[in-house]
Amino acid sequence: MSLLTSMMEECRILNHIRVDDDYGSSVDTWTDGSKFMAAIIKNSSTEATIAERQGVNEIYTVVTPKTFLMDYHDVFKRLSDNAVFRVTSKAKDSEAPAASTVAIAKVTAEKWVLPSD
Repeated sequence: MSLLTSMMEECRILNHIRVDDDYGSSVDTWTDGSKFMAAIIKNSSTEATIAERQGVNEIYTVVTPKTFLMDYHDVFKRLSDNAVFRVTSKAKDSEAPAASTVAIAKVTAEKWVLPSD
């Protein structure tokens, strides 16, 4: 077991569904999707700390196996504490090259609160 895989924990993708209500509008709902493993590391750089103090959401780096590529604005939760994150980059832009012995992909994400009506 590598250090990276030992840091991974179980997560679940959240699927966004917009359901019509009886009043001509719609309601956003979130349903559980597939489970996956990810290492979620908080960005604790000076720049990130300053940005958080100015109201920017907490920023994280999320590393997943290359078999589970996340895309911009995917939403997922960490199952250990139900913390919710929204992806702010594309895994395709930061995946390990095919020749690499470590088959991982990386995205950035922000801590997020599911919108409610």
